[in-house]
Amino acid sequence: MRIPESTTETGDVYRDLNGNGVLDPYENRSLSAEERTEDLLARLSLAEKAGLMFQTVIEVGPDGDLVQTAGRISKSPTGEVVLGKHLNHFNVHQIETARQAATWNNNLQELAEQTPHGIPVTISTDPRHAFVENAGVAFSAGPFSQWPEGLGLAALDDLDSVRRFADVARQEYVAVGIRAALHPQVDLATEPRWGRQAQTMGHDADRVAEFTAAYLDGFQTANLGPSSVACTTKHFPGGGPQKDGEDAHFPYGREQVYPGGRFDYHLKPFREAIARGTAAMMPYYGMPIDLELNGERIEEVGFGFNRQIVTGLLREELGYDGVVVTDWELVNDNHVGSQVLPARAWGVESLTPSQRMAKIVDAGCDQFGGEECVDLLIDLVERGVIEESRIDESVRRILLVKFRLGLFDNPYVDVEAAERLVGNAEFRRQGFEAQANSTTLLVNKNDCLPLASSISAYSENLSTEHLSEWAKPVESPQEADVAIVRLMAPFEPRDDLFLEAWFHQGSLDFPPGLVHRLSRIADRCPLILVVTLDRPAILTPLLPFTSALVADYGSSDAAVLAALTGKFPPRGRLPIEIPRSMDAVRASRADVPSDTEDPVFPLHFGLAL
Repeated sequence: MRIPESTTETGDVYRDLNGNGVLDPYENRSLSAEERTEDLLARLSLAEKAGLMFQTVIEVGPDGDLVQTAGRISKSPTGEVVLGKHLNHFNVHQIETARQAATWNNNLQELAEQTPHGIPVTISTDPRHAFVENAGVAFSAGPFSQWPEGLGLAALDDLDSVRRFADVARQEYVAVGIRAALHPQVDLATEPRWGRQAQTMGHDADRVAEFTAAYLDGFQTANLGPSSVACTTKHFPGGGPQKDGEDAHFPYGREQVYPGGRFDYHLKPFREAIARGTAAMMPYYGMPIDLELNGERIEEVGFGFNRQIVTGLLREELGYDGVVVTDWELVNDNHVGSQVLPARAWGVESLTPSQRMAKIVDAGCDQFGGEECVDLLIDLVERGVIEESRIDESVRRILLVKFRLGLFDNPYVDVEAAERLVGNAEFRRQGFEAQANSTTLLVNKNDCLPLASSISAYSENLSTEHLSEWAKPVESPQEADVAIVRLMAPFEPRDDLFLEAWFHQGSLDFPPGLVHRLSRIADRCPLILVVTLDRPAILTPLLPFTSALVADYGSSDAAVLAALTGKFPPRGRLPIEIPRSMDAVRASRADVPSDTEDPVFPLHFGLAL
């Protein structure tokens, strides 16, 4: 049952969150967020403070009910983590409908009112407005409006478009109760093989900084308030320069390198995020190798454990005093079914979970991502390893965000309104046009595009239903006036560690058999290739026989066809360069933008239709 609003004798309206029948300062809407935070902080037990310093995954029941068992990803029943461990920051994964999500939010907030001080829950999410489905990094749109991935937003090369996307996403998040975004991801995609490029905005640091400002403006608004979504900008100090492009989720990808000496280049978007008041920052898993800053050698441990990076650089040098939340599972191994993913405790693998936690706090982090082991933190304080005053510093930062978002005054949402707003026709139209417009025309021999209507078309990996709206689908290239083939950028499938199968890593070369087969299609009719770039692809072998070549960054078949026919012409510009060969990729420096020799298509390339 929800706590009703009460009115004092002087007419002040408040919610009696601790049930004492008195308007306490932290319940008083007329006071500042800072004043309310200080009052509540003084009232909290150590256990309540510890709970605030964790953010983990819990799952949504089919009808928005609370899941009171351990889930596929979540470790504990919802009631246990909210009432027993005092957690009130949760990352949500699968959402089927807006009604389900909004109902779940309201049920979760009612549960949170049963805690000693009624601290409301903050629900967070990874990106969920595009096409990537990867429980480790992002989710496809589902009931929300669908837009291109971050690379596609960058390809539009238009700040208003980025701001418009962020504003739409903000409205849809707020409608269902999601009040924290675990994005933007502003890493610079300088290593062409890196598997996390789709959600970045390219590798032009100056332009990415401008996109970051527009993105934060759209999500957070001018000041954090009841209509805002608090953003976690990631992954400080920039996760792009991974050795050999391997991802730091996994032990073989733990090393982050700077052979070109461009560490400061990767900081540019984060400097802009700080200037724009990002609510939180997230350090990456990566472990810097052979890095010196200001004449000081940086400890070779993951950034979340690194005091020189979090306290020395982020807090002291760059002046950031917002929340720092770690990336997921730095403390404990993650066991899911028969698979395991070791704790990303790079450089401190020999430490115990308790020792890792102490090092994270000492580094300057405020919140543990993907963990719920509050007992370890409480024990560290009780043993005097961590001072409670240090815990207070983090809790203060965390509570300030909750108060500024207005969650203490009303954490509930209107289920019917959420169903009307989320994924409405206008939002979907804007997302569709962005998908089509973000496509990038790379080759157009003999003005093959735009496609004429009423022709015969052979297709692969393209919906026949959408194709038939403007062309006659045929079964073979021999019958066709044109062939249209959609491809994903190449990758090497892996499936040993948990999450690994969802990451596209390894070589950027297409298999030779595929190249040969496509050339045979091109022998029979003009061939149009549409390549989805979640990473660059080595397109060189395809160029001799391709009549038209188009890149997309997450677009539906309907949006691709709208671009090919000129209904919504492609106007994208490459936010990354397209290397000529894997030899050029291997010879490039991981931290240096546009560093492959003689790229086939340079940064910002794109033809007009």
